[in-house]
Amino acid sequence: MVNQDVPAAAAAAGPEQPSRRRITAEIWIVLGLSLGQSAVYAVVSLIARLARPERLSEQTATLNASRSTREYLDLTYQVLSIGFALVPVALALYLLTGPGRTAFRRIGFDAAHPRRDLLVGAGLAAFIGIPGLGIYFLGHALDMNVSIQPSTLEQYWWTIPVLVLSALQNSVVEEVIVVGFLMTRLKQLNWGLPAIIATSAVLRGGYHLYQGYGMAIGNMLMGVVFAYFYHRTGRVMPLVVAHSILDIVSFVGYDLFADELGLP
Repeated sequence: MVNQDVPAAAAAAGPEQPSRRRITAEIWIVLGLSLGQSAVYAVVSLIARLARPERLSEQTATLNASRSTREYLDLTYQVLSIGFALVPVALALYLLTGPGRTAFRRIGFDAAHPRRDLLVGAGLAAFIGIPGLGIYFLGHALDMNVSIQPSTLEQYWWTIPVLVLSALQNSVVEEVIVVGFLMTRLKQLNWGLPAIIATSAVLRGGYHLYQGYGMAIGNMLMGVVFAYFYHRTGRVMPLVVAHSILDIVSFVGYDLFADELGLP
């Protein structure tokens, strides 16, 4: 005879925690499909750059490159690239979703506090962005960074919207995966807080190595701030806002004012 009290007892006990083996596998899969893969390529890219005869500061890294000389084919490639880059985010959110609680609420990637998230995000962007410019120019002067060219897109009607979408995509991918997903899973593995923050920050620096080790260090410092903020608040959304502001200012500002400022 079936015990009718089993489902009620299981529900009262709460959702079953995934095993350590499953959590570890999820981390490797999500990172292997997204920013972990990017970090590996970034390491190889930096080694290749250091092997060139030119100094690191004489080389250039393009963040938003044109993919075709034909306008609407280029637009198609740009939109497809942005869309497919978000698939690992969907996977991470799916894996974090449990009975009775969505992953959006679990990591604070929701609109529960829009005004506060916008204000805090803007404050974080200023706190990170202003020193970040100093780190970039210092690193370039010390031959630790390449020259960063935010965009080589042609001037089409869709250029600025695509740059904004690219900034939003970068922000969502990085903050949801490197902060929300990774820190949640490492905590479930009973890692200590310093190790969790260090892992998140080192990964963030790792996939920026293609810009030079100076920028990698700068992004690691940003990673420490963002990871600690998430530990204290449990909300990813302000980080997404802050990161979006930084990238939009960089991408769109460069596109609008590069010629006036004499930038390459």
